[in-house]
Amino acid sequence: MSDAPRELRTTIVAAGALAAALFIVVGLAFDLQTYGDGSIFSYAVATREVWAFHWHNIATRAATYALTLAPGEIAVGVTGSPSAGVFVYGLCLFAAPALSLAATFALDRATGRPYFVAACAAAALLGPLVFGFPTEMWIAAALFWPAFACAMTMPVSFLSSALLTALTLALALAHEGGLALGFGMVVATALRGFRDARFFRALASYALAVATWLVVNQFAQPDSYFGEVRLRAASEFFEAKIFASPALVLIVAAVTAYAVLCAALWRVARRRASVIAALIVVVALVVWWTQFDTALHADNRYYLRTVLLLATCAFAAVVGLTQLADEEASVARIVPLARLSDLFGSEGFARAALCAVSLVLLVHIVETTKFVRGFAAYRSAVRALATGEAADPALGAPFLVSSQRIGDDLNRLAWFSTTPYLSAVVADFRPTRLVVDPAGNYFWLSCGTARDAARAQRAVPRETREMIRVYSCMHRN
Repeated sequence: MSDAPRELRTTIVAAGALAAALFIVVGLAFDLQTYGDGSIFSYAVATREVWAFHWHNIATRAATYALTLAPGEIAVGVTGSPSAGVFVYGLCLFAAPALSLAATFALDRATGRPYFVAACAAAALLGPLVFGFPTEMWIAAALFWPAFACAMTMPVSFLSSALLTALTLALALAHEGGLALGFGMVVATALRGFRDARFFRALASYALAVATWLVVNQFAQPDSYFGEVRLRAASEFFEAKIFASPALVLIVAAVTAYAVLCAALWRVARRRASVIAALIVVVALVVWWTQFDTALHADNRYYLRTVLLLATCAFAAVVGLTQLADEEASVARIVPLARLSDLFGSEGFARAALCAVSLVLLVHIVETTKFVRGFAAYRSAVRALATGEAADPALGAPFLVSSQRIGDDLNRLAWFSTTPYLSAVVADFRPTRLVVDPAGNYFWLSCGTARDAARAQRAVPRETREMIRVYSCMHRN
C-alpha cells in the first residue's frame, strides 16, 4: 500500500474513533438526549413509563428500547434519581457508535479490516447528520456494521451463526430501515454464490428476523391516535424536501466545488491540485459562515435519518463489492467493478479523497457547534420560563406558559410536541410552569395514561406528574 492510501485509511479510522468519542462527550455535556423527541423519552425514562407512554405503539423497535431506554429506567429504579436515569439513557444512546466500532473491529476478519474502516467512515461522515436527535435509525446504523462484518468475514460455525442471528434480529427490531439493511447483507453474501455457506447463514438469520418482526407487528398494534401519525411519518420518509436540507446542500456544494476545482487545476498543479482546491473551498466556506449563513441544522436532524439509511447502504455496497473483487469472487469479473477497485487503491484517488473527507468533517464541526450552542441557549430559555412566575392561563391552566415568549431565533430549536416535557426535565423535574406551544397539534399522552402515571409511585414529584396529567387531559381523552 502506497503512502497516500495508507494515510487516507489512517485518517478515516482516526476520524471515526474521534467522532464516536465526541458523540458521548458532547452529547452528555449538552444534554442532547433531551432534544426533540428526546424530551418525552427522557421524561418517560424518569417516570419509568417508556413503554406505556409511547413504545407500545412502536413495539417493532423494541431493540432500541432495550438498548437505550430500559437501562435508564433501571437506573431510576436503583438510584431513585430521575436525572440519573436520563443520564444513563443519554450514555447508552450516544455510546452506540463507539460500541459499534469496537464490535466491528473484533468481528472483521478480512485483511486490513475494510468493514471496520467503512464503519469509521460512516461514523465520521454520516453520524453528525442526525447526531442529537434520538432517531432509532441511529441505533440501526450502529448495529448494522458489526452484523455486516460478521456476515461477510466470519467463518461459518455455531457461534458465528448465533451471533449473526442475534445481531440481525436486533437490527430488524431497531428501526424499519434495519430490514432494508438486513436484506442488503443477504444480497451481499449471495454475490459469493448461492451455494456459499455464509449466504445460507445470512439468509436464515434474516428470515428469522423478518418473521419475528411480522409477529410483533401483528400482535402489538399502535393505538388509533398514533397509528395515523405512524402512516404519515412512513409516507414522508423519502420526500424530496428531505434532500434540500441546508446542511446537506452545503456539504454537496462544497464537495462538488472541490471536485470541479480539482479537475480545473489538474493540468497546472498536478499533485498539488487537490490541496489548492481544498484551500479555495475552505476560504469560500469561511466567507459563507461569517457573512451569509443564517441556517441552523436542528429539526432536519430528524429527517436526515433517510440520508443516513441510504448512505449507509452506499458505503456498505462500496466496501462489500471492492472486498469481493479483492477476493476474486465471481462478481470480480465485472469490468467496471474491477476498475473501481483499482481506482480506490490508487494514490491520486486517495489524495483527492483525503481532502474531500476533511472538507466534510469541517462542515460537520461547524454545523454541530452551532447546533449545540443554540440548544444550550434554548434549554436555558425554557428553564427560565419553567421556573419563573410568568404564566398564560388563557392556555387552559394557571401553570401553563407559552413558548412564544422565547425569541424566534432560539425557537428554531423547539420541537413543539415535546416542549412541556422538556420544561419538566430542565427544571430538575420540579417546574412551577409547563412551557407549551399554543400552536401544537400533537399530544403524546392520553388522559388515561397520564392519570395512571400521576397516581403511581414514582421518583418524579407527583406535582409535576399532575401538571402533565392536566395538560394531557385538556387535549386527549
